[in-house]
Amino acid sequence: MASSTVGRPRITPGRPEVDPRTEILDAAASLFAERGYAGTSTRRIAERAGMRQASMYYHFAGKEEILLALLEPSVAPTLERAADCLEAADPVAALYDLARADVTTLLDEPHNIGTMYLAPEVAAEAFAPFRRARAELAGVYGALAHRIEPTQEEAFAGACCMQLVELVIPLRREGEVPDGLPERIAEACLRVAHVDEAEIARVRARE
Repeated sequence: MASSTVGRPRITPGRPEVDPRTEILDAAASLFAERGYAGTSTRRIAERAGMRQASMYYHFAGKEEILLALLEPSVAPTLERAADCLEAADPVAALYDLARADVTTLLDEPHNIGTMYLAPEVAAEAFAPFRRARAELAGVYGALAHRIEPTQEEAFAGACCMQLVELVIPLRREGEVPDGLPERIAEACLRVAHVDEAEIARVRARE
């Protein structure tokens, strides 16, 4: 869909430094958090963004496309990094770095949209690309854990690492994010892979 600032007339003036597409995403994210996906209408999103509903459709085809646009940035940056991690000579460092980067991405994501990962609506066909990306990322975690310890069951190790990384989501929601969280969760992922404390200390010493 179009993403320029050119579009249909607005009801209220937008923030001059923010394009309408971003305003729609911000409005939708806050409403999804307040009311849930099912309880949020496109009309309400448009009102929160300060524009007519028809103007919103200039930028997004509908609510599913808005949610997908919110979800994808929470996985895509880490997934782009994952291929290099699989080829890394040091799988222990690679797993640590991947988990730390993943947690940092989820911390920096402005809407904490991870709260929507398990929403029933995300099981719809429209969100299949997002689900595939998330499954691929879990597969990378599992593959790295298996490289570190060949007796590891890849699927189980990958799922455990994903669960650890995504602890940041409820912690953000409750406003209880401790200092050094990316590093602490990355260390926990190494322990899932049966990495001993000396190796964890070696990896941490690079920082």
